[in-house]
Amino acid sequence: MGEIKLNNIRVHAWHGCLKEESIIGSDYRVDLSVSAGLSKPSISDSLGDTVDYVHLNNIVKEEMAIKSKLLEHVAKRILNRIFSEIETISHAEVSVSKINPPIGGDVESVSIKMKYSR
Repeated sequence: MGEIKLNNIRVHAWHGCLKEESIIGSDYRVDLSVSAGLSKPSISDSLGDTVDYVHLNNIVKEEMAIKSKLLEHVAKRILNRIFSEIETISHAEVSVSKINPPIGGDVESVSIKMKYSR
């Protein structure tokens, strides 16, 4: 078993409960970690034997492009797609962070983290 991580995926998206957030948008950071068997690809040196991190990045970007009120909803969609599209993944953890959230204070970011296992 091994772990593949995508760190600090940066996207601009339109999530939030405020009307302005769905118009102006905000900057987000997504961190993703997945667990899968990596013994075979470590020997074969073949992309077909491992989890393609380009595929993972595309899932994140596509799901972040769909407007949602809650970060929890976005994170669940990301996890659902990962588990439905990549059978070799046994565990995944995703963190979605809104940079400079409009909460009336000097806050760098707010984050949610969700984990799923098969």
